[in-house]
Amino acid sequence: MTFNFDTTIRREQTNSVKFDGRQQYFGTTDVAPLWVADMDFAVPECITQTLQERLNHPVFGYSLYPESLYQATIDWFARRHQWHIEQEWILMAPGVVPSLFAAVQAFAHEGEGVIVQSPVYFPFFSAVTTNRRKLLNNALRESNGRYEIDFEHLEHCAQQGARLLMLCTPHNPVGRVWSVAELNRVLEIARRYDLTILSDDIHCDLIYPGNTHTMLGRLAQPGDKIVTTIAPNKTFNIPGLGLSALVIPDKTQREAMKREFEKLHVGNSNPFSIAAYEAAYRGGDEWLDALMGYLQSSRDFAADFIAQHIPQIRMVKPEATYLLWLDCRQLGLSDSALRDFFIQECKLGLSPGAVFGEGGSGFMRMNIGTPRANIHAALTQLRQGLHRIGYE
Repeated sequence: MTFNFDTTIRREQTNSVKFDGRQQYFGTTDVAPLWVADMDFAVPECITQTLQERLNHPVFGYSLYPESLYQATIDWFARRHQWHIEQEWILMAPGVVPSLFAAVQAFAHEGEGVIVQSPVYFPFFSAVTTNRRKLLNNALRESNGRYEIDFEHLEHCAQQGARLLMLCTPHNPVGRVWSVAELNRVLEIARRYDLTILSDDIHCDLIYPGNTHTMLGRLAQPGDKIVTTIAPNKTFNIPGLGLSALVIPDKTQREAMKREFEKLHVGNSNPFSIAAYEAAYRGGDEWLDALMGYLQSSRDFAADFIAQHIPQIRMVKPEATYLLWLDCRQLGLSDSALRDFFIQECKLGLSPGAVFGEGGSGFMRMNIGTPRANIHAALTQLRQGLHRIGYE
């Protein structure tokens, strides 16, 4: 089966945050939207067919999670990640971000420390601060465009009474795939200081050739306290359907998360989310393999274009995700001026690096989950914008 990722699909007037939210976020609709982390590609046919079949039944009542949903999850992670999950470990959840907030409430009391590793997806910060926990930032170290965990500082944070570490793996926005050695060092520190780890693996399927993502849960030993967030949402471009899952081998930890969901009466999902989730994990392999080939070509195209035509900007080549982390510090612009430059001079809507916390200043995050013609056009607009402000 062949898949055409070059097809342009108009998303305006579909209540799309990425497209219809431009006026609110950028102050104009006249920008190419390359910000929100969803893709502009049609979802796999196995999903649309399954949803159509469900739509043909005219009643959309309260829905249970079928055994087949759990089995599809178990089979996917055994097949794609060599991680063998027990059904009782799986707790269905209303989304990864709500799970971040629930984990903070479940595993750290008010005033206790929660470790995050900036620059990182911004709900990591708000999950801590909104719930009045102490934010402990173990900022990543960057050297020549490669990011690493500062393990000495991580241990220092753990010594300050931290109860929870929120690990982004693979990392958004810097695109790192943490090695087995790095993950084992994280586990060793967590064991020494009795930390629970919330391992956000939502991008675990979006790995470029030459890199291997290891689920932290695969490396766990008895007694390790690991909550892993998983979902087909990023992988198969269905984030609007929301449904995700948590894999929690430890019963005490699992019950703690259940209690947080029960406080808000967060229970069963809608029938379409359930159907799409299962269909994706059952039949999406071939589509995903084709997608990653296309994204790899787009990533490499962008890297070559920037190196040849936009030397003032350095692209951090991602090992995973469809997100580029653009180092614009050489331009010498403040974060507000950098954002205005992209919007006003380049007509581009990207995510400002500053929203990802310490280490994000001077960067922009660009979404390449779109037809390659859009990437070429965007980079051309960026080059032209730089020429207009005096860069040759």
